[in-house]
Formats: sequence, structure tokens, C-alpha cells
Amino acid sequence: MTTEAETVRRILTESGDTWAVVGLSNNRMRAAYGVAQTLQRFGKRIVPVHPKAETVHGEQGYASLADIPFPVDVVDVFVNSELAGAVADQAVEIGAKAVWFQLDVIDEAAYERTRAAGLDMVMHRCPAIEIPKLG
Repeated sequence: MTTEAETVRRILTESGDTWAVVGLSNNRMRAAYGVAQTLQRFGKRIVPVHPKAETVHGEQGYASLADIPFPVDVVDVFVNSELAGAVADQAVEIGAKAVWFQLDVIDEAAYERTRAAGLDMVMHRCPAIEIPKLG
């Protein structure tokens, strides 16, 4: 069985470089803003997903995952746990390879559904913390 550390590494190094960041807006006080910036520094293309569909860090935003007109590799989820399961289901629908629930985003049922659909998934972790550890 794959360990969570192995899944984290695989998502960050093998799943692909297009990351939809759900909950990302131009609010610099929100964690998503800084995490998206870190992902960009490490070579990831970030795609802001937020009802306002704002351009963030120079990238065009979209109101929903379904609105993104190109393939997404990883869906990084910055919404509260009550909304996160629906986002994970949408990630499966759009053909993403992985779902990443940020710190404090926990939905065990969504985790099980997403893994059963064949996607890699981690919960309650932060890629901005994990990616520098890859070395």
C-alpha cells in the first residue's frame, strides 16, 4: 500500500504541472494566495477557481472547474470541509489526476470516493510546505 508521503511526492512530481486552485482570489490575506505563489515558483501553472473568476498571479481565473477549457492535473482545494466533497467530485468529473485538500480541509467520504475513482488524494496537507521538502 502506498504511504501518504509517497502520494504527496507523486502528486508534486508526477501528476502534472497544471494546478486548479479552488478558492483562490486576489485576497492577499488568504492562504491560497501565498500557496499559489509558491506553486508558481516551483514551476506549476496555477488556475484560479473562484466565483469572482479573477485573474490572480497573472493567470486567468474561472468561476468553476467545469469552466476551465483545458486539462487540469491537480485540484488544490481551499474551501471549507462542508464544500470540499463537491469539489472533489467535480475534479473526478473533469478528469483531474489528483485532488489535494489543504490544511484543515477534511472529508473522509470524499477521500474514499476520490480514491475509488482512481485519483491520488491527500487531505489536511499543504503543497507549499511539502514541495520544498522534495529537495
